[in-house]
Amino acid sequence: MVDVLTWTIERRMRLTERAELLRKELAEIDAELGRLEAAEVVFSQWAEATDGGRRPSGIVEPERVVAGPGAGGMRLVPDRVEGMGLEALTSEYQRIMEIVAGADGPVMAKDVALALGREPTPGKVEPVRGQLRKLADRGWLKRTGSGRYLPR
Repeated sequence: MVDVLTWTIERRMRLTERAELLRKELAEIDAELGRLEAAEVVFSQWAEATDGGRRPSGIVEPERVVAGPGAGGMRLVPDRVEGMGLEALTSEYQRIMEIVAGADGPVMAKDVALALGREPTPGKVEPVRGQLRKLADRGWLKRTGSGRYLPR
């Protein structure tokens, strides 16, 4: 009996250490995603201003780049705290929250993707599933054991 208890404690400790490493790795990945999103904004503005690089960039006057959520490590979905409204979310996340809140019961990612006007293909549903999971992880939605989502 003692061996089982010892094994359980050791296993829990190893898993706790691994979970902490994974949390750190996820934070690094989130930061890199933020930097890449900011780079996409800058590049798309440059490409638009220079006709995809066909016109010399010296002709174009520099534009001011305004950083929004998701740029430079800013979170698109902040952790929800008491009294925080949907205005803290980007418009796309607000739309997802409205769809989930307006549903009769728990919704699947496929249902939300269809309500957003996307095709029910894996390539269109998986990003929505990621958005729903992010909303659930940060306290905006509740995820059921079957992978469906409810408003908090």
